[in-house]
Amino acid sequence: MATTVLHTTVLDSLGRRITSGDVPAGTPLTLDAIGTEFGVSRTVAREVMRLLEGLGLVRSGRRVGIVVLGMDAWNVLDPRVIRWRLEGPGRDAQLRTLTELRHAVEPLAAAGAARNATQEVRDELVATAARMRMLGEAGDLEEFLGLDVRMHELLLRSSGNEMFGALADVVAAVLSGRTHLGLMPASPVPEALDQHEAVAHAVAEGDAERAEAAMAALVGEVRSALGGVDRPSGR
Repeated sequence: MATTVLHTTVLDSLGRRITSGDVPAGTPLTLDAIGTEFGVSRTVAREVMRLLEGLGLVRSGRRVGIVVLGMDAWNVLDPRVIRWRLEGPGRDAQLRTLTELRHAVEPLAAAGAARNATQEVRDELVATAARMRMLGEAGDLEEFLGLDVRMHELLLRSSGNEMFGALADVVAAVLSGRTHLGLMPASPVPEALDQHEAVAHAVAEGDAERAEAAMAALVGEVRSALGGVDRPSGR
């Protein structure tokens, strides 16, 4: 357990520094320096570097050692990278690009779900949207968030497109990040609650065109609000 905590602490610290630009591309890193700074063994430092390399944040080689890489090499869809970027000075740009991704994908995913979802999923979507309305109006953001994540996951994974399904964790990271960073209002705006229910009912009724339009309106409202991301908006 202690080793796992050390891994996470060092990984998060270095990940934030790299994604924030505090440690710019081209910077050399050494296991000894990491071990000294964080008080960890060479084994822990090596494991952290292996994880960062897997995320595309660093590259290691015999002749060059460990070198920090630029954003074009990062695994920008990994939830850890998304979280680090949302916690850094590039938060606004990260929210914008992620919301543009959602705007491109989620309306089509909702339409696909209207065509392909099982009856069980359709029923769950309607029940989830109704529960979200109750929680949203009550200001219970934590449980609301869990249901919000679940609803978007159901739509993406039921879309009939495995590429969309693979983005479920990305959308979850965006929704969670916005909530935990205080970028959501005390209660979701009524339009967002209406749009979630509209999506759920359109999918339940197998109306792909209406599902796509409702989801486009839902994500479009978020996209428009990002003209001023310091102002809490809908979902």
